[in-house]
Amino acid sequence: MKLQQMFPLARLRPHLPRHAPAVFLLCACATLAHAQAPEPVSPAKKELVSKLVRLQQPGIENLARSLVEEPAAILLERASQVVAARVPADKQDALGKDVQGDVQKYLNDTVPQVRSRAVALAPSTIGSLLEQKFTEDELRQVIAVLESPAFAKYQQLSSEMQQALQSKLVAETRSTVGPRVQALEKSIGDRLAAAQGPASGNAPAAKPPAKAPGK
Repeated sequence: MKLQQMFPLARLRPHLPRHAPAVFLLCACATLAHAQAPEPVSPAKKELVSKLVRLQQPGIENLARSLVEEPAAILLERASQVVAARVPADKQDALGKDVQGDVQKYLNDTVPQVRSRAVALAPSTIGSLLEQKFTEDELRQVIAVLESPAFAKYQQLSSEMQQALQSKLVAETRSTVGPRVQALEKSIGDRLAAAQGPASGNAPAAKPPAKAPGK
């Protein structure tokens, strides 16, 4: 059993969490908002910004998790390749469980720390941009969108919509992509084999040492 099957890479791969669209929407709005003359930030505006940042906390936490998971996914994929190529088949399952435990420990130890820092940094980063780029009226409009039942329903459906498209896309392109992946794999394998030279098992046997001359 491959390591990907025991600890699916899809779970570790960088992805767009259910709350991520709102985070990216917010960042895009902050980037594209028209420039405004600097003005003192009123208590009312600060409260609106604080509320908006709180509304984005689930997306901020998922973003932090994705940052932690990305290097684990890369390492897991590399480990899978090494195991498949170098570890005897009867030892792969046990090794896979050990690697799974290492990855899970890394996630358990690291995700909470990075998530906590992301939430702590949000007011001085996202909040600062919102204060600079948005008027109080614009902030109220964004909050109204994020609190809208229709938008909440859209967020809940985002993963389902992605899965629906992905499954259909895979089904309709498998016959095209599959052979090309196999051809690419063969091409890369041939190049690696040629670069490594003949295997040690195919090397000519050494000649036996010459016998000592008889007396």
